[in-house]
Amino acid sequence: MTQSTRIRVATADEAELLSALALRSKAHWGYSREFIMACEAELTYRPSQIDNPGFDFMVMESDSEILGFYALEAISKAKLELAALFVEPDHIGKGLGRQLIEHARVTAAHRGGTTLLIQGDPNAEAFYLSVGCKPAGTRESGSVPGRFLPLFEMTVNHTSSST
Repeated sequence: MTQSTRIRVATADEAELLSALALRSKAHWGYSREFIMACEAELTYRPSQIDNPGFDFMVMESDSEILGFYALEAISKAKLELAALFVEPDHIGKGLGRQLIEHARVTAAHRGGTTLLIQGDPNAEAFYLSVGCKPAGTRESGSVPGRFLPLFEMTVNHTSSST
């Protein structure tokens, strides 16, 4: 059974809810409490971030329940970074992440982007490869010094309005 979902712009007053969802989603992978606590600062979103025009925070919901979200950050005119993509643990593996990343790709295209850069959790590597991302090296974690995370790039396809 599939549920009806919609993706909409996040509001600044949802910052705390999104932060808590991100931590729950990260914990889904079996990380220790200490590790999750080390990630807390990096996965805490502020109202000012959500309202910042350099970001696009988008929420997926069903019947007013938030199921997941993503955030895009403009790095340059052509390159955007997927700064966040999290799904509620009970909904991981049900296709919502695919819907979110496809929406992010379309949003990036509307912003004029050609490339989407993604720093992924090692546990999500198979997911990112399955949605068309290519490996693009590694980056040191902002939460755990000495831990390197996989980077991916996704080409953003622009749709043409001409016939």
